[in-house]
Amino acid sequence: MPCSGLLGFCQYETNKLVRIQSVRLGSMKWSLNGFILLFICIMMLWNRKYQEFDLVVSSVTTKVKGVAQTNLPGIGNVVWDVVDYSGHSLDKNSFFVITNVIVTKNQKQGKCPEVPRNGRLCRTDKDCEKGAWDQQSHGIQTGSCVKFDVLRKTCEISAWCPVETKTNPQRPALLAAAENFTVLIKNNIRFPAFNFIRRNILPNMNDAYLRSCHRGNDSLCPIFRLGDVVQEAGEKFSEMAVEGGVIGIQIKWDCNLDRLMQRCLPKYSFRRLDEKESNKTLYPGLNFRYAKYNTVNGVEERTLYKAFGIRFDVMVFGQAGKFSFIQLIIYIGSTLSYYALTTIVIDMLIGTSCYSAEVGQNFSEKKVESVQDKQKCILSVSYVDENNIRLVKRSQKKSLQDIKPVSVQPRKEDIGHLRAVLSLLQPGHDAQPPLDHKPDPNSKSRHPVWCKCNCCTPSSVPQEELCCRQSDGTCITLSPLFDQLVLRRSLLEAVLLYLDPLSLPADRGQNAALRHCAYRQYITWRFGVPPNDTHPAIPSCCVWRIREEYPSPDGQYSGFRPVRVASMKACANGEL
Repeated sequence: MPCSGLLGFCQYETNKLVRIQSVRLGSMKWSLNGFILLFICIMMLWNRKYQEFDLVVSSVTTKVKGVAQTNLPGIGNVVWDVVDYSGHSLDKNSFFVITNVIVTKNQKQGKCPEVPRNGRLCRTDKDCEKGAWDQQSHGIQTGSCVKFDVLRKTCEISAWCPVETKTNPQRPALLAAAENFTVLIKNNIRFPAFNFIRRNILPNMNDAYLRSCHRGNDSLCPIFRLGDVVQEAGEKFSEMAVEGGVIGIQIKWDCNLDRLMQRCLPKYSFRRLDEKESNKTLYPGLNFRYAKYNTVNGVEERTLYKAFGIRFDVMVFGQAGKFSFIQLIIYIGSTLSYYALTTIVIDMLIGTSCYSAEVGQNFSEKKVESVQDKQKCILSVSYVDENNIRLVKRSQKKSLQDIKPVSVQPRKEDIGHLRAVLSLLQPGHDAQPPLDHKPDPNSKSRHPVWCKCNCCTPSSVPQEELCCRQSDGTCITLSPLFDQLVLRRSLLEAVLLYLDPLSLPADRGQNAALRHCAYRQYITWRFGVPPNDTHPAIPSCCVWRIREEYPSPDGQYSGFRPVRVASMKACANGEL
């Protein structure tokens, strides 16, 4: 298949580069690139971006040990072992230790007065609704109002009597000695992606080690003293034991499974998870109720315990990494964009006055190529009575003479054209422009209102309504230089021969070629080097003076056609 049939696939586009020969900029470039490379390498080794990672899958079991003796009011000395103080298992990854209790003895099913709450008392049976109850009730109302004590009466309820009356726990806590209890945490982990299994009880930890290890001497010891756990969480055990709370035991596994750098050990940390300030929370601490039942003379009785304690939540998280060539390539590819920072920093330095204004302007001209929208063609206008170039937007309704400029730029002289002018001004032919004279009032009426030189011709195209002057005065076509630089036939023929050395003399004499060459001569003379991406507009008086000198045989002219400066691509493709 020929390449011309797939023109879009047979082309390659790449970025345009500008090379600046500068020791300072070159040194800065390689210094920034070296710093970026060092930063990338450090971050790659620090975060192990060359590895593939997998999250941990974990299971936890705990075993608490310890014995304490307390003196319970109304009961006497009681020995607490692990069965008594461990309570009920609330979660598979947590354990609970009772530190304080409120005991209500010898409760039986029966009727008794309700504990007064928030001043809710009764005077007669009408104040008590039979069968009523709420979330704070200890039982169901019978409909009777009975004495609670000598001064107060409350509604009678059917419940376990006597009801629990004490609500505030004892200070200091009854089981404050629980801070000396210990817990063995067994944590088994697995990384499925690498089929790697490990536990926190390492292979070198035998029975003798576990009996003697201590967290103060070995951070990997899996046996923890509860007082030390609470202390490392930033709390005081004796204060926390009164109302209870929640402590988090965090086990972090950060494993490197590469052979040369293999390391997979647990790291323990502790923190309190609940709100410890009683004045900042409605229900501080942690508590629950349980009962011990027995039968006395055929009647079932129970001892109610309101237990306060500390729940320890074991939380396991972590990841394992292993070298992956794919991850390394991805990381290298993602960090290549960091080198663009070098270009950004140096471009900003050149673009500001911190470096050199001249270098910055030259750099901007070489690197940036402006392209104007065809619908917003920018025209450049040069008046004989001004030394600047005005840039205006083309309008389909308003005269070009009356459009306000977008910007005004200084005129850039064409040195080559200036030398040609000096060579043409031979001694004895030094032409001086005539003095300004007042325009003829009668001729003024014969010319359009936008004309300032009395030589312009009316036009139906707004882009052609342009005079050579901004204010009233002599027309530029009356200057002898206009005849010598724009209309002189010998000069135009020499220019055409210079552009096409192999053209025949007969071809050079054609009026169309001479007319177009005269247009170019005027633009070079009055505009010098026109601003980029602008189209020079020739005044109406000059256009018609050139057409009078080199007329078209049929009297037809192409008129105003804004074109762009030819690009290098167009020249290379043979489009010109």
